[in-house]
Amino acid sequence: MMGNQCKFTKESDGYMTDTTTRDIRDDVSKRYGEIATTGGASCCGGSSDQAVGTLEHARAIGYSGEDLAALPDGANLGLGCGNPTSLTLIEPGQTVVDLGSGAGVDCFIASQKVGPEGRVIGIDMTDPMLDKARAYADKHGFANVEFRKGVIEKMPLDDASVDLVISNCVINLSPDKQTVFREIARVLKPGGRAAISDIVLLGELPDAIRSDLEAYIGCIAGAVMIGDYLGYAMTAGLNVEKADRKSYDVMAVLGCSPEASKLVEKVPADFDSNAHVAGLDLLLTKPAASSCCSGTSCC
Repeated sequence: MMGNQCKFTKESDGYMTDTTTRDIRDDVSKRYGEIATTGGASCCGGSSDQAVGTLEHARAIGYSGEDLAALPDGANLGLGCGNPTSLTLIEPGQTVVDLGSGAGVDCFIASQKVGPEGRVIGIDMTDPMLDKARAYADKHGFANVEFRKGVIEKMPLDDASVDLVISNCVINLSPDKQTVFREIARVLKPGGRAAISDIVLLGELPDAIRSDLEAYIGCIAGAVMIGDYLGYAMTAGLNVEKADRKSYDVMAVLGCSPEASKLVEKVPADFDSNAHVAGLDLLLTKPAASSCCSGTSCC
């Protein structure tokens, strides 16, 4: 299932049919806007249970107690599938960009690591998420963090301006993943890196899941085969430094996130989710610019 062929939208029965890329973005933006406004709904139940559920979810996907302690209350909406800020060393003074930054979780963690001389830019297409993230940044004094409205297929960033791109369970939502990876390559400085946590497929999904809007919003139906995903990165000119399958039970962990919890009840009883769906931690590098050898001629 190739990323640029995923062109679906919602019908009244909750299933999806072929339509335009704009419809996909509208559906995704609308739903995540609702999550930003309501705070989402955990599989765990009421408001106190919801807080516990999102905390357990964050720990299960790789956030440390130190990471979580750095976050403003309420910033963690339980929407990730990994911790991209832990995949490579974030150094003081770097410029870090978060694709699909949501309420700002990974931006706020990266902010502590780049320090006052560094800069963190979150990109999101959903106004309520941007409003929430900016409010947290202002209230808690994250002076080195800014949030920009935009789509990850056309980033509001200059060429070769970024040291590190991070993204947490967002690229699977894009209807044009190949373009996303080309944009990552464009904005990275030579030698720059991309640290990505995402959902990929190991086998084809049943039609009932692949065509369901909740499964798309829940980061499953929009996912592509792992080979295709890595191929998009390499075709964009990025080197794969690390590609690690996550060790957790994907559906069990995602089942405690606000959107994917709605999907769990629809999975067929005989469907072995871990044979079809996996978490992926990916570290990419943009090749350094070629340089001349010592002497009078170049290599």
